[in-house]
Amino acid sequence: MLRFRFVLRPVRDVRPWGEDVPRLGWFILTDGWYWIELGGHELLRYAERSPGPRSSSTHGLAEPREPAGLDDYVDYHVVRLWEDLVELMPRVLEPVPPDLLDFVAGAIPDAARPEAPEAEAARHWHAGHALDMGHLRAAPDIRFRRTLSGAADTMTVTWAHAADPVDDDPIAFTAPRTGRVTLPTEAFIAAVTTFDRELFAAMEQRVAGFEASGPPAGVDVDLRALRREQLDRVTWLARATSRPADTDWSAVRAGAAVLRGSAGGPG
Repeated sequence: MLRFRFVLRPVRDVRPWGEDVPRLGWFILTDGWYWIELGGHELLRYAERSPGPRSSSTHGLAEPREPAGLDDYVDYHVVRLWEDLVELMPRVLEPVPPDLLDFVAGAIPDAARPEAPEAEAARHWHAGHALDMGHLRAAPDIRFRRTLSGAADTMTVTWAHAADPVDDDPIAFTAPRTGRVTLPTEAFIAAVTTFDRELFAAMEQRVAGFEASGPPAGVDVDLRALRREQLDRVTWLARATSRPADTDWSAVRAGAAVLRGSAGGPG
């Protein structure tokens, strides 16, 4: 029902960063393609003939080759999706109180920007339930919220694309414009954990490969830093899932009331 999918670009095709001294690091070596399988749909899969570039940065480099069958998916560093999920885990694993479900599920209009401190607390809490897709153009809003109802412990995942493509940015995706899927929280955690394990297994092969063969000619690779980052990052998910969110519910509720009033109700 939910799976975070990726394919790493072959090492020979990963473009080093830097002009004077080309270099490869752990982050760079996660270059590839990713998407999300959810409820029978593939989120982050582009519709046929969507123009490129489709990310907000190419680091000033020429586009690498794309293996057949992958050009419809997000072409970026896979670790970026992983980092964003890890960052969200403390917040999205915290059950949402019933009186805030409508607030976390809706959008906060850009025009609703009161300066009250409690409004900022509510904004921060609201943002803590959405994947950061700022590195992609025309990206959907993908949100997570956990609810407890009796014996049921569920995670609801929603997505929403822009209602109408902008004329000069006609990027489109294959998934329906909006959608919602509810699954057991245990299944959500399992999907994130599987993604984590698969990414680090793939990166272990890359790190070990460089340790065995050395860097490509003319490319700088700090092998000790590469191994150190692999050992450090593999601990991030466990640390995130064990870290409490420590939400100030009074501030969030007060801020939600301010934002609801300024926006005329939830989006």
